[in-house]
Amino acid sequence: MRRIFVGDIQGCRENLERLLAAVGFQPGRDRLLPVGDLVNKGPDSPGTLQLLMQLQAEPVLGNHDLHWLAKARDQDPAQRRWLQAQPFVRLFDDVIMVHAGLHPQWDEAHLPHLTADERNYAVNVRYCDADGNRPPDDWPPPGPPFRPWDDFYQGTKRVLFGHWARRGLVVNARCIGLDTGCVYGGKLSAWIAEEDRVVQVDGWTRPS
Repeated sequence: MRRIFVGDIQGCRENLERLLAAVGFQPGRDRLLPVGDLVNKGPDSPGTLQLLMQLQAEPVLGNHDLHWLAKARDQDPAQRRWLQAQPFVRLFDDVIMVHAGLHPQWDEAHLPHLTADERNYAVNVRYCDADGNRPPDDWPPPGPPFRPWDDFYQGTKRVLFGHWARRGLVVNARCIGLDTGCVYGGKLSAWIAEEDRVVQVDGWTRPS
């Protein structure tokens, strides 16, 4: 069984379908593991959730998922329940999956027990300092003492994350960043863990 980690989909259902075809996804034999931001900015959030539910995807929650859940407009109750039931972090024998990043002082045993403030950190952090403090703004890049959160990560497992479209694809010994700006016309990216291989398809083209 392959684990297929997917970057920020943001409601781009058709792009997700193309990515699944490109990796040769086989329901029941492969695991689909989106790194959060399944919905919100793209053209078809309900269709994306329907497909993910059908494929028994195992995502983590992102900041845009939380925003979508907080909206006052009517949404499909089954989709809301499914999305609300997803965790903020998933742990594997070899990797950790989170939407944005990890605080440098968190150890793995703490990750299933994050407080509300810590969950907010996990879905929003990009830059921090050595103590985990975030800058007031992420753009333009804040400069010293702030650096990308993974510069301070000391864990032994590789971290799979999204959330940072401006940074794009990140592949190094500490982490793999999969937000390649699908909803902004970039790419939708997947990392197949058992093959250590990145697969990409073109992102959403906004109608003119």
